[in-house]
Amino acid sequence: MNIYPENFETKINFETIREYLKEYCLSPMGIEKVDAMHFSIDFNTINSWLTETEEFTTILKQKEKFPTEHYIDLRDVLKQIETDALIWMSEKEISLFLHSLQTILDIVQFFNSENFSIIENNKYPILKNRANQIKISPSILDKANAILDKSGHIKDQASKLLSNIRKNIIEAEKDISKSMTAALRSAQSQGIIGKDVKADMRGDHFLIPVTASNKRKIKGIVRDSSGSGKTFFIEPKAVVAASNRLRELQNEERKEIIRILNEFTNYIRPQIKEILEAYDFLGMIDFIQAKASFAIRINAVKPKLQNSQIVEWHHAIHPLLDLSLRKEHKKAYPLDILLNSKQRILIVSGVNAGGKTLCLKTVALLQYMLQCGLLIPVDTYSKAGVFNKIFMDIGDGQSMENSLSTYTSHLTHMKFFVEHNDDKTLLMIDEFGGGTEPQIGGAIAEALLQRFNDKKSFGLITTHFQNLKHFAYMNEGVVNGAMLFDAVNNRPLYKLSIGNPGSSFAIEVARRIGLHESIITDASNKIGKDYFNMDYLLQTLSEEYQIVGVEPTKVEETLEEIEEIIKSQPIKPLEIPLESKVNIQVGDKVRLIGQYNLGTVIELKNKDAVVAFGMIKTKVNLSKLEIVN
Repeated sequence: MNIYPENFETKINFETIREYLKEYCLSPMGIEKVDAMHFSIDFNTINSWLTETEEFTTILKQKEKFPTEHYIDLRDVLKQIETDALIWMSEKEISLFLHSLQTILDIVQFFNSENFSIIENNKYPILKNRANQIKISPSILDKANAILDKSGHIKDQASKLLSNIRKNIIEAEKDISKSMTAALRSAQSQGIIGKDVKADMRGDHFLIPVTASNKRKIKGIVRDSSGSGKTFFIEPKAVVAASNRLRELQNEERKEIIRILNEFTNYIRPQIKEILEAYDFLGMIDFIQAKASFAIRINAVKPKLQNSQIVEWHHAIHPLLDLSLRKEHKKAYPLDILLNSKQRILIVSGVNAGGKTLCLKTVALLQYMLQCGLLIPVDTYSKAGVFNKIFMDIGDGQSMENSLSTYTSHLTHMKFFVEHNDDKTLLMIDEFGGGTEPQIGGAIAEALLQRFNDKKSFGLITTHFQNLKHFAYMNEGVVNGAMLFDAVNNRPLYKLSIGNPGSSFAIEVARRIGLHESIITDASNKIGKDYFNMDYLLQTLSEEYQIVGVEPTKVEETLEEIEEIIKSQPIKPLEIPLESKVNIQVGDKVRLIGQYNLGTVIELKNKDAVVAFGMIKTKVNLSKLEIVN
């Protein structure tokens, strides 16, 4: 299973993305493609999907005259005539076929247009390659145009016989008119009917209304009578003969039309396979233009795609949230997200309702969109990779059917993750270890995190547990991140800072809403000084980041510039004597080099020490510790 859980699309609201795409489709064929849209792990396939969509966004943005009419679905009709030799296409069906086939050929012609300059000749290579695979003979259009007029009816000149029949029909209709006029005048001159009486048309017959007493005075056939029986409707004998002749001609006309329709149907029948492929192409173009239209709506682009596992997104936006906020004249907050071979797993912490879950959902949705061939709302210089598996655990997963508790459901997901994750897996876990007693939940979460890291999986994990934040400090491949919080104005900033863990700001929030200070003091005493100091430190780091106000990416760019200057103007390093190594013993007070939190050494194992930081125990390499007096 590449995607977990089964309702992954529902969890990330991907069904809403499909509905948006369907709104842009011009035909049922395009809608079918939207429904069939799926997750892929093949780099070349994904790259092709993204490139052709990117090409079509250019067509739309440059407002080129691309064919957008007559995206008509005639596949069912074509399949019927392919399998049943007794079925032929009707005039209307041929007319629709003619228009839609003309659209297909116009699209092919668009990508091979002589209007493109020599430089632009390969302007849309992926779409052009698709178009050039369509092998439809223009003679089909010539054949259809030869038998249909502009209104979609069979032309008089569709065959010589039909032309003659229709001329005779005109003459027959004139004969009927003449005979009827003569019959009326005769009846009027004999006083059988009044001078103001006119012929009545009933069914296909021209009739003269006469009174019951006069019905035998006109030679012909009684075709009808009034309800009272006082009036009879007679078709004069001369008119009967002319009408019979007309009906014979009309039957001949229908037979000849059927013959012409059959002839055309038989002409295209051997080419049905190629024609159906052309209609599939039309549906695909409809699908691609829908993807491109939606991409423009959400300001999406094709990031620099790499055939590896990487998420290096700048100003990533959750598209559905942004569309919703636009209605209120607001915008979604952008996120900078980085996962690569050096920092594969990001532990995101911070205040509740600060955007941690939104960050996770943004990554899940955008990566899934990308591997379904959809452009994503990030900056153009962003980089993206391909993952073979995407696993997500978000929400409690409870249902009336299984009655699983939140934590049991969570562990069920974790069991699947541990059994199936690898170095090409993207894991997304919300509130890691939550739902049970904190110490046990945190310990199990850390053990799971160790296994995910050992397999070199990638992931984004949200948590409040301090031991997981500590794990990120101590283990390569795992890095802390924080959703920033404005402690002064008591509001989340919805910005992700990578490099430092976040504080839950629980005490700060409690103080600002007016909870009595004695309660806060008691809580601080109960939780322990070490934990309180750690949370205060995290708050301070968050505030310092906001004061500096420089994004990590900008810092990296500045450092790169400094390195270039140093390379061009070498400076002799200062000679600093190495400090003498101090033997760390059990019971010593220590801290991580460069950090503030104090711990106690409770056990030594070769080159490692087991250190207790408050209630948290962790194994640390001795080279990363220093003794504190």
